[in-house]
Amino acid sequence: MNGWRRTGRGTKLRLVGVFDQQEAVLLRGLIGQVRTMLAERVSDVPADELAELTGIPSGHTRPPEDPVLARLLPDFHRDDAELAAMLRAAREPELLDAKTEAADVVLNTCPPEGGRAELTVSQADAWLSALNDVRLALGTTLGVTEDMPDETPDDETLAAHLSVYHWLTFVQDALVQTRATAL
Repeated sequence: MNGWRRTGRGTKLRLVGVFDQQEAVLLRGLIGQVRTMLAERVSDVPADELAELTGIPSGHTRPPEDPVLARLLPDFHRDDAELAAMLRAAREPELLDAKTEAADVVLNTCPPEGGRAELTVSQADAWLSALNDVRLALGTTLGVTEDMPDETPDDETLAAHLSVYHWLTFVQDALVQTRATAL
């Protein structure tokens, strides 16, 4: 992946990136893992009789215990636990749907064997959302912070994972820059 470029204009505008096979497999695998985590959260929603009667979806009232999911699905309010629980129950289903849809867009537009990903502007926006979720998930797992040193860690496994995190940052940043010029 050497960045993104624009082709076309108006309704024919596309953002194009080319991924080699290893990059495509890695990206699709990470997106798939996040999507699986989100699906597990959806399937674990407690029964709610009112939601069943009204057809209005209801979500969890408690934040996820898993630190990665907690980072992807933060509290909607921090100062009032009761309000946070009500907001989570009301808004989390919509958030999960949006994150799942964004992941699906990436999985549907990133060629499994590598190659050209050609995105509409709305697909590019979905990619940005999904890339952000993967970066948050990986960053949480790796303990990435703003004040981390720039030096490569001695632990080779950690260094390799940080390289993936930095590559995802590059892909996202390059797409943001190309998307910004598409306005």
